[in-house]
Amino acid sequence: MKVWTWVTGAVALVAVGGVAGFGVVAQRELAELTVAPAYSLPAAAPVLEPATPEAVDAGARYDTVAALAADPALGTFHARISDAVTGETVFETQPDQPLRPASSTKLLTGAAAIVELGATDTITTEVVRGANEGEVVIKAAGDVWMNADAIDDLARQIGHADAVYIDTSAWPGETMLPGWNPVDIDAGFIAPLEPAMLNGGRGLEAESGDVPRSHTPALDVAQAVADRVGAATTGFTTAGPDAEVVATVESPDLVTRLRATMKDSDNVMAEAIGREVALHRGSTSPQATLDALSERGFNTAGTSLTDSSGLSTLNLITPSLLNDVLLSAAQGGDIAPLLDALPVAHGEGTLQDRYVELPGRGWVRAKTGTLDNTSALAGTVTSTRGNVYTFALLSNDSEILPARRALDTLASALRDF
Repeated sequence: MKVWTWVTGAVALVAVGGVAGFGVVAQRELAELTVAPAYSLPAAAPVLEPATPEAVDAGARYDTVAALAADPALGTFHARISDAVTGETVFETQPDQPLRPASSTKLLTGAAAIVELGATDTITTEVVRGANEGEVVIKAAGDVWMNADAIDDLARQIGHADAVYIDTSAWPGETMLPGWNPVDIDAGFIAPLEPAMLNGGRGLEAESGDVPRSHTPALDVAQAVADRVGAATTGFTTAGPDAEVVATVESPDLVTRLRATMKDSDNVMAEAIGREVALHRGSTSPQATLDALSERGFNTAGTSLTDSSGLSTLNLITPSLLNDVLLSAAQGGDIAPLLDALPVAHGEGTLQDRYVELPGRGWVRAKTGTLDNTSALAGTVTSTRGNVYTFALLSNDSEILPARRALDTLASALRDF
């Protein structure tokens, strides 16, 4: 079973710019203004005071978290929780021992993409002239976010064509990865990895959701263009290296793509981002993700990946690595935009239906992860005292719904500290 459910509300932590938003900056005192010799405007008294995180009883905090971490519903449980301001570890249990991470894997993929590609990165798809008159070739470059507007744009630039082919050589690797089940294509969780797709392999009718994905996603792109330019022939070919470019289209920027990826835990989109990182590094995915993070000082020891999305049951990640990535983002590092991509408890995406009656509602922002016997939650939470925590919680050998409830309860408990 593959379940990706979520929850949101109003969030207090605005972490894109780091941990700078724990309160409201006091207004500047108005300078004295002389209007006339007989009259002067007095300085206004400050009306807002900046919030300061309050000190907490560290012992009580630890005891509360430790008791919740001992919940049998969590099965095999490894975790790390940190103070986002000081970086201090406030609780951990076997943080350097890896477990199956499920879709929390996407945090590593997203972080690596931001540091490697930059938040404003886009993917350019070109259409070039084919070998024969009236033929065009789409040079697929990894844009799996193509929608009707993108296809219409390409068709407008092309005009008329007799044949539309597509070149998928940009992604020479396997289209189905180890640990994946082919039934997940029709279940809506994955599509064969080809470097051009319509809405992540959903076609033009659905932009999101676990609807059945295409078994031929790149050919669907060629067909969609062909339908608009009057072409009767479609297929695969390789574009000539010096072929004339007749049309181009840009993907959304990386942060926009990450938001779509994280919100609904889209595996296809995560894999596309992972392969883009690999192409940029001249490496292979997902090893490129670990290499990019390691080069920037993150300890990847003990972590091994066979995909970039977390759909594989073979992935292993340490809670310490996940938490370190989140802590760096929360403290204003280069990967701060990653936090803005995470859904908020009981508000959207895979957290939409969670935290209904928990105090973390609207204050927890996190990436979920769900596979058979595997549940994960990794993100941030702002407390009632103005403190902000990062957390990485991995549960294996557990039933999904009870483990999920236990994870949500633990994250919510941090609201009191």
